[in-house]
Amino acid sequence: MRELDHLSAHIGELIRDAEEQNLSLKQVPDWLRGWKSPWRGKLKGGELISKGEHELYDLGIRVRGTFPDLFDEEYHPDVYVLKATQVPRASSSAVAFGMGLFSGKGTLGPGNHRAFAVTSESRASDIKLRFHDCCENYKDFRKKQEPGVDKLKEPILDEITASLVSRYGLKFTRQDTASLWFLCKQEASLLDITDQACGLFSPDEVASLEWTDDLEVFILKGYGNSLNYRMGVPLLKDVLESMEEAIKAREEKFPPGSYEKARLRFAHAETVVPFSCLLGLFLEGSEFLQIQREQPLDLPLKPPQTRNWRGSTVAPFGGNNMLVLYNCPSNTSSPYFVQVLHNEHPIPMPGCGGADFCPFEVFKDKIAAPHLKHDYHVICNVKPEAVEHRPVSGYAKLSAFFRWLIWGDDTKSDKVEL
Repeated sequence: MRELDHLSAHIGELIRDAEEQNLSLKQVPDWLRGWKSPWRGKLKGGELISKGEHELYDLGIRVRGTFPDLFDEEYHPDVYVLKATQVPRASSSAVAFGMGLFSGKGTLGPGNHRAFAVTSESRASDIKLRFHDCCENYKDFRKKQEPGVDKLKEPILDEITASLVSRYGLKFTRQDTASLWFLCKQEASLLDITDQACGLFSPDEVASLEWTDDLEVFILKGYGNSLNYRMGVPLLKDVLESMEEAIKAREEKFPPGSYEKARLRFAHAETVVPFSCLLGLFLEGSEFLQIQREQPLDLPLKPPQTRNWRGSTVAPFGGNNMLVLYNCPSNTSSPYFVQVLHNEHPIPMPGCGGADFCPFEVFKDKIAAPHLKHDYHVICNVKPEAVEHRPVSGYAKLSAFFRWLIWGDDTKSDKVEL
């Protein structure tokens, strides 16, 4: 909000300066004259907006429709577990999703809603959903890397700034260009406006600016450093334990209502991007083997070259990962399979030969185990030069049929978590 207020004030200054110098303003779009931030006058941010509420509510309805047998039991907080971070947007997302998931299952109001529980752990100790907040080595790494990331962006921003100055006759700065790009994304995603700030840029400029965003996510949250995703080991370990508990419940014929059927988690891009990396999603060619060997990956290819790594795909608003455990009794050699859905679509796993439907033992041994040999506290709280990659002694069993991760936007110019 502050950034867009500053942008509004500076654009006003640029137009007044041009008028005082009797410069032509014919090329300046009408909307830009007198433009004010759509959030002006707003004193507090951070809440889930109405569009997000609807998105999560509808998502809950679709999930129940996709897995009717999974949600056919009476609600109990130990059967359908909803957890969120202590950030209000995340718990609001969990509530909106749960209202859709359990709609018509209760007696409250005309929608026959029912009450359900959403629990959170303290931010200071939540190493499953806020591992990035508790990881001292990661916070040090990110602080040191951010200036370098900004340097990588500068040539693109300077080139586009020169084009904007030439095109519209206003003395835009590099910061103006960054803020106008930020405004473009805000208008397009939240306000359904694509012909104002977005219209200032050519398609090639949009592609280049998207690449700079992708670069930032890659370096600071993704495959740019193994620490970014290895700190998510507690979450991956929890997924495996939930699945193994579900398998035990099936094998030992636990009675309905006595075991967990779904573990639903609501967090942020800072959680889900690393988790996607632990699964090896959105890699190119032989890169899966590189991350298994802890080798650094090359940066995403610059347009017009194609790339799998796109922040708008990896971490859109309302983005989600779902891990579904299936029992296939007719397959005697491997009766349990894991499917990974990203934003509700099956996605190939390089660790399983490019399949999105992977035998559970293969998923555990090929995808999870190479990460689970690492200990979170060693990775995060021992100084890097003293870190020894000691294997964790036994990584236990697993829990629920699937996990859901919801996150906010991860393209922001002021580095504030959304």
